[in-house]
Amino acid sequence: MTDAATSKASLNKFEKFKAEKDGLAVKAEIEQFASIGWEAMDETDRDHRLKWLGVFFRPVTPGKFMMRLRMPNGIITTHQMRVLGEVLQRYGDDGSADITTRQNIQLRGIRIEDLPEIFQKFAAVGLTSIQSGMDNVRNITGDPLAGLDTEELFDTRDLVHQVQDAITNYGEGNPEFTNLPRKFNIAITGGRDNSVHAEINDLAFVPAFKGGSRESVGAHGCAPVQESQEKEFGFNILVGGFFSAKRCEAAVPLDAWVAPEDVVAVCKAVLEVYRDNGLRANRQKARLMWLIDEWGMEKFRLAVETRMGKSLRSAAAKDEIDWEKRDHIGVYPQKQPGLNYIGLHVPVGRLYAQDMFEVARLAEVYGSGEIRLTVEQNIIIPNIPDSRLGTFLAEPLLQRFSIEPETLTRGLVSCTGAQFCNFALIETKNRALATIKALEAELRFTQPVRIHWTGCPNSCGQPQVADIGLMGTKVRKDGKAVEGVDIYMGGKVGKDAHLGSCITKGIPCDDLQPVLRNLLVEHFGARPRQEVAIGARG
Repeated sequence: MTDAATSKASLNKFEKFKAEKDGLAVKAEIEQFASIGWEAMDETDRDHRLKWLGVFFRPVTPGKFMMRLRMPNGIITTHQMRVLGEVLQRYGDDGSADITTRQNIQLRGIRIEDLPEIFQKFAAVGLTSIQSGMDNVRNITGDPLAGLDTEELFDTRDLVHQVQDAITNYGEGNPEFTNLPRKFNIAITGGRDNSVHAEINDLAFVPAFKGGSRESVGAHGCAPVQESQEKEFGFNILVGGFFSAKRCEAAVPLDAWVAPEDVVAVCKAVLEVYRDNGLRANRQKARLMWLIDEWGMEKFRLAVETRMGKSLRSAAAKDEIDWEKRDHIGVYPQKQPGLNYIGLHVPVGRLYAQDMFEVARLAEVYGSGEIRLTVEQNIIIPNIPDSRLGTFLAEPLLQRFSIEPETLTRGLVSCTGAQFCNFALIETKNRALATIKALEAELRFTQPVRIHWTGCPNSCGQPQVADIGLMGTKVRKDGKAVEGVDIYMGGKVGKDAHLGSCITKGIPCDDLQPVLRNLLVEHFGARPRQEVAIGARG
């Protein structure tokens, strides 16, 4: 941060401890931490700076840490998945993992004494957790079908890796980007259905063509329309999307278009402008959108151009997000003849060691040793030959990780909740599963419904992008404080994405099921199963 920016900010406690010691400095102290144990550690190192290495102290499970991995574009190998399973296996019932809404995995139950060995295991298979927490760029999301989709416009895999390598110095840690005002999210999509939820990222790149005409590929099997000339492919840029306890905003256009080869430079320039000028006095106003509000978009864009040393071209008139959002669950042909990808539904993203071993086995035996994660907390196994489909679909794991889940189960997303997270005001994952199963037993559905649960206003479960979003809160019932939710509706993903809004506040969780039942009947065409059965007999 520049002297000018520092002088403007009366340092809060976070800025003070960052000024005293960069979070990345604890990388050299891991052996010492392991030898003295978590209780003897400096509290700031334990509670905050370890997050720069992707290690999170959790007061609700003292002595059992969480680790957050970086998995660019949500792609890992079977070798990497097995290593994660081996790490969890040693912790028995305390060890579990969650697929997050940013296409990566978090491990739970980790002991500080094991960190040196764990980091060695990670390094041996190319895994890193560096800069995955606190005031850093979080996991960079990309299309889960990159390189597989028959109608994708750009394969995001290499580009996402390039951005991560620039920000993290190839996974070793990069002090240039370890002191941002707050966390920062980047997404790059090369498909037509906004699979990364571009609108909720601080910086997002969505496909768009500049110049003359091109052949437009018909969506979902429609015939191509031949146009006159080839257009130049690139990305329109969106900036400022974020969720926080104080404010939620969708990303807005920067009015800039870049070719793929300039994406890394844009990411670095935006981060440098944000790092050196972002608001730091009040952490509730430290996200990128607050800086854009203060400066105006024209000044912000000019600052980015100055950092890049060149002008940005104006945005293409329209982007190519013209499909409704896909969830990728099921069996689908790839662009490679004779190969398929299969999307497995993982209930609320929760995995255990044996699950990880089994997923790795399936990807190795039937596929190419590759596993992909989605922002809906599910798994894709690609490159399965036509000849192996029948055998794959008979595998026992698919009884739990279904390719044909029930309607509400299919669209269910949940944050960690109070079981492991000290920020959460309610328990989410187990409650979400139980509530959904009860509703599915009562109702029949004619359309998909996406229900997202989040334990607190930090919105890790992203209720604002759901058809029905549930945000944890505390409410009073019969004179006592109990767990409850605020209900959001109207979130739209895919084409014409936008955020939903709160429709009602303070519903006790014990009273939630009939409220959800009514919403599903009134707004989503659900019908009571008993009524459907009577109608069929009549």
